[in-house]
Amino acid sequence: MADRNLKAQLERLYELVLRERECAKELDYAALEGANREKEELLEQLQLESAPGPELRGLVEKIKRENRRNAYLFWASLKFIRESMAFFNGQVSQPSYGAGGRLVQ
Repeated sequence: MADRNLKAQLERLYELVLRERECAKELDYAALEGANREKEELLEQLQLESAPGPELRGLVEKIKRENRRNAYLFWASLKFIRESMAFFNGQVSQPSYGAGGRLVQ
């Protein structure tokens, strides 16, 4: 009975990880926040359980792999935004004086 409950929780966690990625790709922040909240609640429940048996390890590995993909997606997106901000900040900087005393953009 406990294994069936654990399996159902892990399957739900897998679905939430996939839904989290779809929300991120669609830029649906409200749905992403809801999926994150549900995922956190589920993870709190799972921490109280014992380690999964060998039959559930494959599912756990799938969850880890998909969660890493999500982490990379978020990291790459944030990196792109930071680089874009640095580029645009460099484009709108105020002119200053160069070594020769002339204005430099």
